[in-house]
Amino acid sequence: MAFFLNLILKNMRKFYFILLLSYFCYPQIPSVDIKTIDGGIINTSEFSNNGKPIIISFWATWCKPCKQELENINEIYEEWQEETGVKLIAISIDDARNTSKIKPLVNAKGWEYEVYQDSNREFATKMGVNPIPHTFLLDKDKKIIWDHVTYSDGDEYELYEKLLETIE
Repeated sequence: MAFFLNLILKNMRKFYFILLLSYFCYPQIPSVDIKTIDGGIINTSEFSNNGKPIIISFWATWCKPCKQELENINEIYEEWQEETGVKLIAISIDDARNTSKIKPLVNAKGWEYEVYQDSNREFATKMGVNPIPHTFLLDKDKKIIWDHVTYSDGDEYELYEKLLETIE
């Protein structure tokens, strides 16, 4: 039993070290090619919002908290856009077996977000994402200024407060 506890603690230390390292090494998002939901390719360095904040949310079709977070934000997203000019980019980390579910789900939910696929999780790994949902807030210069892991009802209001701070 002690062996397994030591192994878990050792791996948790590595995870947090990598997460901390990724924060300092990537104050801006890394440049990675990912897929559009229509099958095209975009490089993450092309993400832009004309000098306004960007929210990047990593999610998957099988992740209930992820879908709940995106759904709750969707209900107030138009107001956020009017007040702050924010753009939300949703990055699905569904594997190849589930990528066919992404576009129908997005269409059924009526999400107006930009949605991309990171099926091999290269972008997610470079961003230190584990577990999901994992949400990042980027300022006008595309620097990561805040991130949040997991989701509970109401977390979107904390994100909104941080968003308001970026435009002051």
